[in-house]
Amino acid sequence: MEIRCAVQPYAWGKLGRNSEVALLQESAHPDFCIEESKPYAELWMGAHTSAPSLIKGTNEKLNEWISKNPEVLGENVRETFGDELPFLFKVLSVNKALSIQAHPNKKHAEYLHKERPDIYKDPNHKPELAIALTRFEALCGFRPIQQIKGYLECIPELSAIVGEAGSNLQSSDEAGIQEALQQCFKALMTCPIETIRENLAALTERHSSLDEPSRSLELANLVAKLSSEFPGDVGCFCVYFMNYLSLNPGDALYLGPNEPHAYLSGDCIECMACSDNVVRAGLTPKYIDVDTLCTMLTYNCEEADSKRFQPVAVDSYTQIFSPPVPDFAVAKVEIPKQTDSYDIGPRTSASIILVVSGKGSAKHDLQVQRGSVLFVPAHTTFSVSTAGFSESLLLFQAMANI
Repeated sequence: MEIRCAVQPYAWGKLGRNSEVALLQESAHPDFCIEESKPYAELWMGAHTSAPSLIKGTNEKLNEWISKNPEVLGENVRETFGDELPFLFKVLSVNKALSIQAHPNKKHAEYLHKERPDIYKDPNHKPELAIALTRFEALCGFRPIQQIKGYLECIPELSAIVGEAGSNLQSSDEAGIQEALQQCFKALMTCPIETIRENLAALTERHSSLDEPSRSLELANLVAKLSSEFPGDVGCFCVYFMNYLSLNPGDALYLGPNEPHAYLSGDCIECMACSDNVVRAGLTPKYIDVDTLCTMLTYNCEEADSKRFQPVAVDSYTQIFSPPVPDFAVAKVEIPKQTDSYDIGPRTSASIILVVSGKGSAKHDLQVQRGSVLFVPAHTTFSVSTAGFSESLLLFQAMANI
């Protein structure tokens, strides 16, 4: 069953035809008109009530159709999550950095939704998986503590901002590291804005006089990028606390609850629990909730590569990214050209398929191509052929992980 999905024009999205989101939508729907000056940030594929997908032909909202036909979800999904699709599938096209943010665990999400439903719009947690479509940059999790201490030693502007909390972190023993890091990060995030601006200006000025090895050591280009996008923002100093990660196409990143992160640039597939909850604290003009963020974070210090997430090969065509949550998993399927038939599934849950490149044919004269999005009921095999087509077919399939 083909579905048409919502495009979100958030300000951080890539503009016009530079956006993979826009190009995918245009490919599948020729009536979609791309405006070159408009941002196209996210493609939402799913049944979230904020922007549900529509069924092709009837324009019925997917969430409403599922409520009338809950058996399509699969027995395991209904037992675990009720009569709702438990995941939200997206494509992101990032031009400007997204906010420094984290997503609450389930219990905390329920509390935040109850206390501030205007800000935290649902009671669900939001673990998420990102799979790069192009080179993709992100900040994710806290750096190894020795790296953070090193930056505090060599960057006077940073130590001036965090003050005594930085000294306490430098002298803390292993047992007190997490608490000391929390206090140091909170000192940064609650620093008066004028102090942030003064020290960021001083840092930028000092960077301009450094040689290239020193600039690289102090992440000068990354600071300059963030400063140009969000002048005077505290988030520009977060690069010294958080891991920087660059993903090549096909690489993946998994973020559990309470892990700080910020996507910086590039295009990716993203899958998450069906939630839109975000606790922000920097690199954003939107509402920030510093106290909540600083309280909820894990403060686990790990190498950047620990955030990379590896798939498991099912066969020569399919790999599955299966994170440690029941809400979602993602299959990457690449079918060579001139393949007579390949069976995808059946899955024990309902799934959503996005075609990223290539063309193929399926039963009932269904033609799929770049940008096609399909809803597949549980226990249904999706058979596709690339016979007669001159390129391989690349698609991603989101499903529950049960």
